[in-house]
Amino acid sequence: MRTCWVSPFNPTVALLIGWPCLFNTTPDNCWARALGEKHNIVPNVENNVALTIFLIGDFTGLIGDPTGKNATRPPLTKKEVEENAITYTSQVFKILDKSKTEVVFNSTWLSNLGADGMLKLAATHTVARMLERDDFSKRYKAQQPISIHEFMYPLLQGFDSVELKADIELGGTDQKFNLLMGRELQKYYNKPQQCIVTLPLLEGLDGVQKMSKSLNNYIGINELPETMFAKILSISDELMWRYIELLSLKTLDDISKWKKRVKEGENPKNIKVEFAKEIVSRFHSEIESESAEQDFQNRAVGGIPDDLTEYKMDVGSGGIGVAHLLKSINFVSSTSEAMRLIKAGGVKIDGEKVSNTKKTISQNLQFVIQVGKRKFGKIVT
Repeated sequence: MRTCWVSPFNPTVALLIGWPCLFNTTPDNCWARALGEKHNIVPNVENNVALTIFLIGDFTGLIGDPTGKNATRPPLTKKEVEENAITYTSQVFKILDKSKTEVVFNSTWLSNLGADGMLKLAATHTVARMLERDDFSKRYKAQQPISIHEFMYPLLQGFDSVELKADIELGGTDQKFNLLMGRELQKYYNKPQQCIVTLPLLEGLDGVQKMSKSLNNYIGINELPETMFAKILSISDELMWRYIELLSLKTLDDISKWKKRVKEGENPKNIKVEFAKEIVSRFHSEIESESAEQDFQNRAVGGIPDDLTEYKMDVGSGGIGVAHLLKSINFVSSTSEAMRLIKAGGVKIDGEKVSNTKKTISQNLQFVIQVGKRKFGKIVT
């Protein structure tokens, strides 16, 4: 998914912004990683343009972006792409001005290429050129399979730049090869070549891997204020500065003052709280950021949130084990994880620790179950 701006001064000048997060995410949550790459630059550009063209890569999504992968990525089905696309606009309009934005799909032109057009496009580059790409090169040297269709992804993404007559394309550093492909294809088709701007990627909450739902190290912009706030507070004191520099709209002078306060002995947590409130206010509201802070403080001292999600469970006459219950409400990814948490004292029912991994919940009960400091739910059986 990418965004193209048309300049009010010259209607033929367009800025195309790569948005790799949106085909690398869960359908309902774009990662904060994308915000680090894009959000702080988008408002400054958008305020000086007449129209934003928001491009959804529904056609390229059927291939699957191989960027940063050490194996062939399973392509999305057409149904999955269509379902995901519905959620993308609601997310991106938290950043883009809807009144200045037109949504388009690259299947509009890529579907019309046909076999003849695809072969001609493939003929513009050699296999040797494709193997210059870092992730392809590593896989080739490691004798890991590379499917032919994966070579088509950067070509098709590059062709989008040709079709949209982009002059500047913005994306993460991991998209450099794809961005340059657009420039090369524009030259091949005798079009003015775009410039590219690459921005650093934001690490996940673990400070090591890129954000990923499978690694559970991401912050979703559609997540609840309380969840967003708590996740930001969970990052390390060292990683905090990386997040602040890439996500905060504070001036460099303000950030320097934050660093000075920590250097003089202030608890870094205080800075994280201010930063978390800034982010929550941006995507929710100032009132909700204050409420999220209070919720975090309540949980930190063992308090129970006021608004609990209620889960009605049909446990049958034989009841259900606590471990299976936690998995069924998605508090854990597996029953083995639930078992480990119970053994570590990380699961509570109505404030009391659960110590028996075989504990069974029977019918006609109501209670509050807690996992760690942040996950609470009201269970009705």
